[in-house]
Amino acid sequence: MIRSDDDPQLGGVVHIGNPLVDDFLTFLTVERGLSHNTVEAYANDLRLYAGFLLPQGGEPDFASVQRQQISDFLMRQKKASYDVASIARELSAIRSFHRFLVRENLAQDDPTAVLETPKIWKKIPDVLSADEVMRIISAPDLSTPKGMRDRAIFELMYATGMRVSETANLRIDSIDFEINFIRTKGKGNKERLVPIGMAAMDYLKRYLNDVRPVVLDGKPCDYVFISSYRRNITRQSLWSILRSYVKHAGITKSVTPHTLRHSFATHLIEGGADLRSVQEMLGHASIATTQIYTHISTGRLKEVHKQFHPRA
Repeated sequence: MIRSDDDPQLGGVVHIGNPLVDDFLTFLTVERGLSHNTVEAYANDLRLYAGFLLPQGGEPDFASVQRQQISDFLMRQKKASYDVASIARELSAIRSFHRFLVRENLAQDDPTAVLETPKIWKKIPDVLSADEVMRIISAPDLSTPKGMRDRAIFELMYATGMRVSETANLRIDSIDFEINFIRTKGKGNKERLVPIGMAAMDYLKRYLNDVRPVVLDGKPCDYVFISSYRRNITRQSLWSILRSYVKHAGITKSVTPHTLRHSFATHLIEGGADLRSVQEMLGHASIATTQIYTHISTGRLKEVHKQFHPRA
């Protein structure tokens, strides 16, 4: 079981009960300054890994782990129908952990040093068509406070490509209403500026002016999107909210908040945006991460060619 020494909202240190893993998680929190959500994701992945190495419980001998054991764990995850993004993240967590053990002289060898990432993990993310995005965005009932809030959330996420955690933690003072920009912090606590389109800004202002003050009923709050409990909405709530509207819109695809981010980037590139600008808006450290969206566009071009060209 994962626990935190403090309230997660205050950024407590995450532990899973294994001394070496807990030392690593403390290192991530204290020395590398990673967010609570990121460290919790590492903890989840390493808890699964430790359970695989020693299924009967106890403390695995991480210093003696062989490359084949890690490969076997990853294959087990694949057979258990874990998606490729999750498996790739688990490998990243395991690799970082073993490097930490070697660096701290807690292990002599790093079994991940020659472990290659299988090509099956290079998966193109799912995206929505512009019509599907609009069906979701238009689903909330604007005659209700919740509907107006949810419309503003979806408009903003699609207009900016913001991550779900960035949206949930967005503060009023991060919005520049004069030049229509949002200042947000992404992975690695890196700050970036993202423009907001006029449509999204319009719904955002309507929500802030007409709905949010009524929900708060005089209670002070720095966050933009408020739950019925008069505090900022959670990431988990955003997932649940989106899922209900996807069902209401009659869309059968698997849609997550990140799907809106993928769709934002794909539609920009399909419309002619350059990679560097999209990279900046998404907050990617490397342009190689952003290049996946060019593959999506190329794949769609091939589909159109195959469908409509007489000799395709």
